[in-house]
Amino acid sequence: MSEVLHKNTVLVLNRNWQAINVITPAMAFCQMSTDVATALDIDGQDHLMPTRWSDWQKLPVRDGDCSIGTSAGRIRVPTVVVLARFARVPMKRPKFSLRNLWERDGGRCQYTGRQLAPGEGNIDHVVPRSRGGATSWENCVIADRRVNTKKANKTPTEAGLKLRKPPMAPREMPVTLMLKNTHGIADWEPFLPGT
Repeated sequence: MSEVLHKNTVLVLNRNWQAINVITPAMAFCQMSTDVATALDIDGQDHLMPTRWSDWQKLPVRDGDCSIGTSAGRIRVPTVVVLARFARVPMKRPKFSLRNLWERDGGRCQYTGRQLAPGEGNIDHVVPRSRGGATSWENCVIADRRVNTKKANKTPTEAGLKLRKPPMAPREMPVTLMLKNTHGIADWEPFLPGT
């Protein structure tokens, strides 16, 4: 039971029904029981009913529903909750990673401009780490592996290379664009872009 309660399987919507977070069922039950959020009773695409905690406890558990046992009987685990008072969509900068760096640079070597196939590029530290260069958005670019090997621990100028554009941190984006349906929960599909 605790495994079910502590996996991030509940999508959080703001009061405008925009996806803003993913939480555990334990957190969702706390929010529902204090009227911070209501759960969506979802049955197909045509039935989306906001349901308060007192009514949620009385809902029948359907075949295929995840549920937990309580002293009062089984309670359905919500898949989507709606916050009662929060209306904003938080903004967030993507985490620094090879995948996000690849996306920022469009999969192009930032020295040659050549479009790279997966596996042909890697992270280059403009100011090499051996010289105190940070692993950050502002000091890293995607480079062709051969170019990066040639550059080694030199600066671009020392290696006879020129950056196409200075590396910068990407702009902040609405968190809605960063949420992923990693568990394949069908009830989330109407609320996440691209699913």
